[in-house]
Amino acid sequence: MRLDLRELIVNPEARLPFRTELETDMLSFPSVKKYLSPPRAEGIVFSEAGILRAEGTITAEMLCICDRCGQEFESVKETDVDAVIVQEESEEYPEFFALQGTVLDLQELLSTCLILDMETKFLCREDCKGLCARCGRNLNLGPCGCGKEIDPRFQVLGQLLDKESSTEEN
Repeated sequence: MRLDLRELIVNPEARLPFRTELETDMLSFPSVKKYLSPPRAEGIVFSEAGILRAEGTITAEMLCICDRCGQEFESVKETDVDAVIVQEESEEYPEFFALQGTVLDLQELLSTCLILDMETKFLCREDCKGLCARCGRNLNLGPCGCGKEIDPRFQVLGQLLDKESSTEEN
């Protein structure tokens, strides 16, 4: 979606609301299996003290894969948008979004905001226990039968304990 901001540039009192759905082809993440619906964005573009700004929210409903246990889960991501829009690109301020003439590429601005706010790890729940490193059992479903792993440096001590317990039994 492209917004012509000519009216905002000429009339600083003007406000331009927007409501759009984002294209998901630029929004691929390894742990996002699919979007349950296109991410929705709504907000407003306005002039504040001669500076153009975009404010709003993006809502993305996703089917994700947990990075610890591998289970699928649904997640809703809410991202606040607060972006500064400038007339020309600047290496000094790479976080600002540049107009192309008087036109703003709203899809690029919103996609960038969502990408920058996305989690680096997707977890099905905050306290996900993950998988057993030896047998692969999902530890969220309960303990596995592997028992506690002994540090290889202490295996000799374990053998001594086994010998001691066997002599006590005799």
